[in-house]
Amino acid sequence: MQDGIMFKQLLLSSLIFSSTLAASFAVQACTRVVYKGSNQNIMTARSMDWKSDVGTNLWILPSGVKRSGNAGKDSIHWTSKYGSVVATGYDISTTDGVNEVGLNANLLWLVESQYPDVSQSKKPKLTIAAWAQYVLDNFATVDEAVKALQKEPFIIVSDAVPGEQRLTTLHLSISDATGDSAIIEYINGKQVIHHNPDYQVMTNSPIFEEQLALNEYWKKIGGTTFLPGTNRAADRFARASFYINAIPKDADSKATLASVFSVIRNVSVPYGLNTEEEPNISSTRWRAVVDHKRKLYFFESALSPNIFWVDLKQINFKDGITRKLDLGKNQENIYSGDATAKFKPSTPFHFLGIDD
Repeated sequence: MQDGIMFKQLLLSSLIFSSTLAASFAVQACTRVVYKGSNQNIMTARSMDWKSDVGTNLWILPSGVKRSGNAGKDSIHWTSKYGSVVATGYDISTTDGVNEVGLNANLLWLVESQYPDVSQSKKPKLTIAAWAQYVLDNFATVDEAVKALQKEPFIIVSDAVPGEQRLTTLHLSISDATGDSAIIEYINGKQVIHHNPDYQVMTNSPIFEEQLALNEYWKKIGGTTFLPGTNRAADRFARASFYINAIPKDADSKATLASVFSVIRNVSVPYGLNTEEEPNISSTRWRAVVDHKRKLYFFESALSPNIFWVDLKQINFKDGITRKLDLGKNQENIYSGDATAKFKPSTPFHFLGIDD
């Protein structure tokens, strides 16, 4: 009897806490989670949640390509050291991807982002549309990327979301084949880097530091007792954190992939659900999983019956050829199994810049 009363009190306090969060934070969906199993079995999963078609296609981008920061005459310039497989947003930005040596990058929404004042900096500029691509092009590991980014070799330049009047506000997560992880945000105009292999989960608002504190609350309760169930970012963070560490760590790759997809589906938003009173909560349009060990990039569209994958081991990234896999409107085109050979040579997409 006493146990039942205590559980009801715990449930009530949890619901009050969740309601407080709901009143406090406006969130944009999307979740990223890193699985760390035995024998270096590392996988990174992410969901892409957006209120309308985000215009995603998959691209194979070769190494040795010269790129610009697309931010005017003061843009940063570099040549891609590594080739990559990426998922675009509107075919004007890299929103997700993995390079040929297994470094993964993911961009998620963060409304609290505040980028540096361009007028007060003499640093080279980089469009936010190419932020993730800069990392994929230049670095092999999270540690290497963090050490370079800490020196702040560029200043991020943002612009409006295509077709909208709101500023693009994002944060970046990176993970690698060792299971290392980092979250990069711009808070109050300053770059903030959170680097730790334990940082396996990233969602959206609030800022990452506060999400860690909120997650400690749910850890004390225990995921088998009670987990928050809404689509809001803080609730998804708690569920993903519990489940990604609760699934088996010693399963084979096929079973592990099934488990990881189960976790990212658990924190997805049902297709067609766009909450009127919470306009920033949007349907999950697609999910991706990177198998860092096997160098496979898995993709699942909400409107396609199949999961398919791209095998980076089969790609010649040094041939200089850009290739595209056309996913169609709302990513409705259907592929099955290994789709590596389905990519077609294509003119490279143009990263959105400040002059566009």
